[in-house]
Amino acid sequence: MKIGILGTGVVGTTIGKKLIENGHEVKMGSRVAGNENASEGTFADAASFVDLLFNCTSGVGALSALELAGSENLKGKILIDVSNPLDFSKGFPPTLTIVNTDSLAELLQRSFPETKVIKTLNTTNCKVMVDPSLVPGEHDLFISGNDEEAKQQVIALLQKEFGWKNIINLGDISTARGTEQLLPLWVRLYGSLGHGNFNFHVVR
Repeated sequence: MKIGILGTGVVGTTIGKKLIENGHEVKMGSRVAGNENASEGTFADAASFVDLLFNCTSGVGALSALELAGSENLKGKILIDVSNPLDFSKGFPPTLTIVNTDSLAELLQRSFPETKVIKTLNTTNCKVMVDPSLVPGEHDLFISGNDEEAKQQVIALLQKEFGWKNIINLGDISTARGTEQLLPLWVRLYGSLGHGNFNFHVVR
């Protein structure tokens, strides 16, 4: 499969590396072609090349990154949104730039209505994203999106490529408000535990 990664930070490179190891053709994209961390080129280069994309940009830069990728390049494609609307401008811990009555995922879906935005993987560390076995026992991943068929495709990808077993379908894209609002708690847990190899589990 041809997969694009928007963002060349630690999250994007971790996901990209895993997909390459699994035999996929991956194109990384950054704001400027020739970025030392980018394997191929710009956001537009990555978006035009593939059928499915991961948005691994920072939350505050996600909308502008997709604008640079281009609506025509994103049209009809699945966009797995891993980003969170974290604001570090006032230091640590961060706050959320979008909260309560909206979410970053909804903003991206409104801005690109012909793109199938699927929110997932945003509630865990990037190492756990691609290897959930780093956290012992049962734990869960959440997924949100308006297009049910696209969600099922993403669920299959998460299971096959990364090894996720427990994936909870929360519903439409507005349910991403809940998972994005888990991030202030996630940050506090990271500070308390001293590492990122943990996750949430819903006990039925």
